Amino acid sequence: MRLDSLFRQLDARGVPPLDQWAPAFCGDMDLLITAGGEWIHEGAPIRRPELVRLLASVLRRESDGDYYLVTPAEKLRIRVEDCPLLAVDAEADADGWCVDLQWGERLRLGAAHRLHLASDPQGEWRPALPVRHGLEARLHRNLYYRLVEVAEWRGAELGLTSDGVWQPLGRLAEGEA
Repeated sequence: MRLDSLFRQLDARGVPPLDQWAPAFCGDMDLLITAGGEWIHEGAPIRRPELVRLLASVLRRESDGDYYLVTPAEKLRIRVEDCPLLAVDAEADADGWCVDLQWGERLRLGAAHRLHLASDPQGEWRPALPVRHGLEARLHRNLYYRLVEVAEWRGAELGLTSDGVWQPLGRLAEGEA
């Protein structure tokens, strides 16, 4: 499938009901989401933000651990180096934090969207944020350090509280103090 035809099939108004779609698997697409958040199609970066935003809205991770672009009629497997999404900004209010993803979504850190520590491709434990449909977002380095500045230690774990829920940002290795 070509990206232009996929773009024409979909509506860019928001996240479609992917959980209600069960199309047949159609094969692999030469699309890679790098650990840095770049979308590479057939060896070239996708430069149209509206196209990447739309593709991100139809992306899901299934129980086999693979990532798929899903429409009502087709399901194409793609490659993802780490988490497919990036959290790029955050704003605090009296109750906690709202986080903005690079393609326009805004999530509230809390019980439904709770940071957890997950291994990256280099084996480092870094915060990841559950988003939707099995997808997770990594914190962009700038956002991570901004949150670390306001974080607190609870024993060997560094984090913050949002909507009454502890959000871990890191932890000391055993023996460090």
